[in-house]
Amino acid sequence: MNSLEVETKRLKREVLVRLIKAYLSDNFSANTRLIPFDMRPKYSEVPFRCCVYKERGILRARTLAGLGFSIEEDDETVSLAEYAQKSLKRLKPDPNPLTVVESACHSCQASRIYVTDLCQNCVARPCMNTCRFGAISHVNGKSVIDSEKCKKCGMCMAACPYGAIIKTIVPCENVCPVGAIAKDERGFARIDSEKCISCGKCVSACPFGAVHAKSQIIDILKQIKQKKEVIALIAPALIGHFPGTPEQIQEALHKVGFSKVYEVAQGADITATTEAKDFQERLQNQDPFMTTSCCAAYNELVKKHIPEIKPYVSDAHTPLYYTAEIAKKEHPQAVTVFISPCFAKRREVLDNPNINYVMNFEELDAMLLAMEIEMASCQEKEFEYQSSTEAREFALSGGVAKSVQAAWKGPKDAIKPVIINGLDKVTIRDLKLYAKTGQCSAGNLIEVMCCSGGCIAGNACPGPYKEASKKVKSYGEQGHSLEERKDQI
Repeated sequence: MNSLEVETKRLKREVLVRLIKAYLSDNFSANTRLIPFDMRPKYSEVPFRCCVYKERGILRARTLAGLGFSIEEDDETVSLAEYAQKSLKRLKPDPNPLTVVESACHSCQASRIYVTDLCQNCVARPCMNTCRFGAISHVNGKSVIDSEKCKKCGMCMAACPYGAIIKTIVPCENVCPVGAIAKDERGFARIDSEKCISCGKCVSACPFGAVHAKSQIIDILKQIKQKKEVIALIAPALIGHFPGTPEQIQEALHKVGFSKVYEVAQGADITATTEAKDFQERLQNQDPFMTTSCCAAYNELVKKHIPEIKPYVSDAHTPLYYTAEIAKKEHPQAVTVFISPCFAKRREVLDNPNINYVMNFEELDAMLLAMEIEMASCQEKEFEYQSSTEAREFALSGGVAKSVQAAWKGPKDAIKPVIINGLDKVTIRDLKLYAKTGQCSAGNLIEVMCCSGGCIAGNACPGPYKEASKKVKSYGEQGHSLEERKDQI
């Protein structure tokens, strides 16, 4: 996590903390309206923009996202106080999880490859000889690239012995693996919801914090305030990003207002055993390979961009699906809230009646700060269900494949895992090739994780990846192996 990302996360968190405090106050509407003014009082120092008024405008937009609204549809004549009241009347969250703060968008220059003044006018002309599209010519002792002919392949950059050719990028566009974010006719970033897989890479990449998640935190707080039975379903990665023990995390969530807490690792055990059975059937049918089905962004990718690989995706549901099913069966009238390391899960739950809301780790962090709950000071409360070591390590890259291997009852060498550790244009190309040819020479069980490192490195995780990974591994080692628990699942 770089310093720019830390600063944008800090800003977003401060808005959420103030918004939660406003909701918990005696006057939600008035205090929500004041958030931009309280954060940037008149004559205050302006750290990022040209003036205090633009800063306030951007903070207003961030508050709108915190209230769960689409910034693109903002009616500027409507005050934040009125939006606060609208958020209380909302029956369902917005189905598209991401939105763009146009006033914060830097309107970056379009991506291009060009020759700098470092060009040495060399005799060999490696850049010209490498270009297959005739896009490079020699003018006045310097190589020049015709942007109309250039395909941005980067071959000339690699060929130049002086590193004189460089590529400028638009951060959000550059990281999007499916081309779902691009400039509109006015030069501002826009998200195409038909293409978007809700991976959230653009949120982390934008150094101006212009891409936002639409929060459901007010919807959740409203359910708690109405004294409803609200159940938290916590992702295995949560253990790595908050201080204190897993048992203290459970008690902290009770203090927030959740009546019960389920570890989604409970469902991970079911997913692993189901995928192992599915894999066995596919081997018997001589299927060439099977991909896992746990990553919500990958499932969106399959649905929107690689439908041809669908026959190779495991029929097993995600750990969240099974955990929510258990929770609703035991508490039919309860409101369920998944606490997630990423934004993609908000798409997954749309068609699942067993899951009502999603709150990510950053939002939980803001909630604990606003309510002044110190997790590390909470008493310990044991989980009723003791998940397996492998289930707790689902959050780590390779963890799903490891769990399926542990649940597998056939010959150990029959499973040949292939780990796709992060979705990008290259790994998506590979997946398309597997689907097209019907074969994967590297192996037969393909684990796909959208985020490099796994869910522990999800785009809504507040802490550093390495430390979080160590905590999750340590927690996993405290459990029993899936092999020992097969008959109980």
